[in-house]
Amino acid sequence: PPSINHSPLQRKMSDTDEPKAKKQKLSKKERKKSIGGSDDKEEKSDDVPTYEERCEAINILASPLASKKSTKKAHKLVRKATQSKSLRRGVKELVKGLRKGDKGIAILAGDVFPIDVMSHLPILLEEHNVPYLFVPSKRDLGAAACTKRPTSCVLVKDKKVDKELFELLVEEAKAYDPNSKN
Repeated sequence: PPSINHSPLQRKMSDTDEPKAKKQKLSKKERKKSIGGSDDKEEKSDDVPTYEERCEAINILASPLASKKSTKKAHKLVRKATQSKSLRRGVKELVKGLRKGDKGIAILAGDVFPIDVMSHLPILLEEHNVPYLFVPSKRDLGAAACTKRPTSCVLVKDKKVDKELFELLVEEAKAYDPNSKN
């Protein structure tokens, strides 16, 4: 048989050469460790502002500001409401829901700028007898609502989400509400 001349690029594999081993797939946690380096919690705390730092950035309207514990509970309620599709996010949707007669609890972000975007909401919510609370960060509220965008306000519509958590936050919001005191 005639021999075929191979160019240097078409190197023939000999019996001693072994095929390259496939890369093993890494889990997400292992990839983050290899990319991010160390797994220190100190580095993460530098990136994420604390509750107190977020409270420094709130506007003058955020008067019934939820405590640190209540903020966590509000985010938890928003997350559960998102999963059960009983949530209205954003100013336009919240106003539309109020016009249609939706009841529940409104959670508003305290760091919205310009303030005119949502300055009408507390009065509108009081007219419709809907309790409301302010949380310090719109970014955290958006994350709790399972969106990539920051969210200025949400309306949790019904009590079937998590009754205990819902009632607890409604009681706290009504303690601040001037119209609910008899």
